[in-house]
Amino acid sequence: MGEFEVHRARLFAFVPAGVRCLAGGDPRPATPARPPLLALGRLDGAVELYDLQANSFLEKVIPGHETRIPEALCWAGEDRLFGAGLSGEIVEYDLEKLHVKYSLDAFGGPIWSMAPDPTGTQLAVGCEDGSVKLFLVLPDRIQFERQLDRQKGHSVQRIKVERRLQGPRNQKCVVWGLAFLSDGTVVSADSAGKVQFWDSKMGTLLSKHPVSKAAALCIAVSEAEDSLVVGTSEGMVYQFQRLPVRLGSAEHQWVRTRPFQFHTHDVRAVVHTATAFISGGLDGQLVIRPLMDKVESKTYEASLRKITFPHRCLVSCARKARLLLFQHPQHLDLWRLGATDATGEAGEILPLSSPPEHLLQLKAKGPEHISASCVSPCGTWIAYSTASRFYLHRLQYNGEPDCHQEETKEAVYLLAVSADGRWLAAASGDRAINIYNVKGGKFHCTVPSYDCPVTALAIHPGTNDLVVAHSDQQVFEFSIIEKEYTPWSRKVHQLGLHRDWLQRDTPITHIAFHPKQASYILLHDTYMFCILDKSLPLPEDTAVLHNQISLAQLSKAARRAYSHAFKICKKYQPLLFVDLLDERSLVVVERSVADIKAQLPPPVYQKKFGT
Repeated sequence: MGEFEVHRARLFAFVPAGVRCLAGGDPRPATPARPPLLALGRLDGAVELYDLQANSFLEKVIPGHETRIPEALCWAGEDRLFGAGLSGEIVEYDLEKLHVKYSLDAFGGPIWSMAPDPTGTQLAVGCEDGSVKLFLVLPDRIQFERQLDRQKGHSVQRIKVERRLQGPRNQKCVVWGLAFLSDGTVVSADSAGKVQFWDSKMGTLLSKHPVSKAAALCIAVSEAEDSLVVGTSEGMVYQFQRLPVRLGSAEHQWVRTRPFQFHTHDVRAVVHTATAFISGGLDGQLVIRPLMDKVESKTYEASLRKITFPHRCLVSCARKARLLLFQHPQHLDLWRLGATDATGEAGEILPLSSPPEHLLQLKAKGPEHISASCVSPCGTWIAYSTASRFYLHRLQYNGEPDCHQEETKEAVYLLAVSADGRWLAAASGDRAINIYNVKGGKFHCTVPSYDCPVTALAIHPGTNDLVVAHSDQQVFEFSIIEKEYTPWSRKVHQLGLHRDWLQRDTPITHIAFHPKQASYILLHDTYMFCILDKSLPLPEDTAVLHNQISLAQLSKAARRAYSHAFKICKKYQPLLFVDLLDERSLVVVERSVADIKAQLPPPVYQKKFGT
């Protein structure tokens, strides 16, 4: 792989927004044309869509908005996603153009909850004025149907939850989560930290389970209604199962069976699928915990996944000017890298002759959040887009930036431009990759379709070949000139990639190329970066994929015998960005989980033994 001077940058103060709500996919059987999507709403207003069949890849992002922060999300109709929040509006999201299709005021004040009926033809929303409003789901919109007002009745049963077990006697108990089972059982989670099971016909308490000294915040029930999960403000997730009272008995009861501690702060949303629990909270993590009794053991699907960092690249690099642009939801930060005049041995930390410099903070205009951004190689242009506008700034380092903007019809997904400015590759939400001749202004060709979404793409500066990475960790190389896969790409997929490479659970988010070695391809995910040398043979499954440390201890002759195409480095992590500045310089951008937690509000205090 060679030796590089590494600029190790920890300048990006990335903090993921907390998870506010989750919505599981369409209950109908999933198909390749309709994958099971998980919708996630964050506290900055962004809505994210994860494909659970494509290694839980973050396939689409609807950028946030200052006035639209979802309190509830749900799927209804034919794969239609609806959201509601404290603005009092119900919105439907356009999943192709990635923006709000329309909004409708419910006229009940802030909306705290929303749920569809089993057929997906009605929506019920709970408003702050105490009313429940019903809406019909029509083919192109929703329509108000009727209102259930608490003052005028319409209720068939009233269940009063007891007050808190601790604290002032006049402090009311707030019910944060509800579930209604098909046998008439009502399950509640409240601010006293209790999970209670009620008989809806008689209004009586069946059983009570204290799970937290603070609050139980959310509930999710499996489709078979034999298991449910509860999230608490202490970061715990508890599973309850409906089990026989005795072996072989027809009588069943709900029993708390498993506790899980995957979060540090409030667990605000949970989803229970057939094979996993999914939870999200204020720490910004999305946790997918497989049920070991529902999946085959020792498989890739049975691994625990914690998604903290985005599956999109939020950093861009101006190689010639040695600048880094960091994308935040509502502003951009431009930094100049530090420099050194010293030299040293491998692994030695060199002193800086000039420190990194913060050059600019560019704030976004309007309430819409930034969805994509980049800086030109020369460092004189900055471009960013929102869901509806594109902005182009020309930098004048001794003055204010110039600004140009244009209207766009669709949100940006993934783009790659060739170094000579001739070719443009665009990856769309329907998983198609189209290539355009920029100078001719014409469509050129389409890359053969593939089942998994694209995670990164780039065009080689010398050959104009397009390199594409997918969520299943496969890598393709497509010749733009010949309109077909290259011989190297066909050989790779004939022999297959190493099993350890395919079993990684974080996607490739950036691809770059060595300026002098045409056979070198640089790829990175959150926990490693790799230089893929196309001139070397692919490793067999019996070989060690990450063998750089062991190879360094061998002689040059022996090193050649055991070398393969994958040169992997795991020294720097978690990685948000890796790129080659020149043939001897690398820049890596890290963001540790400890630094993220330090920026979060303090969690609920829990007394520990011996303190």
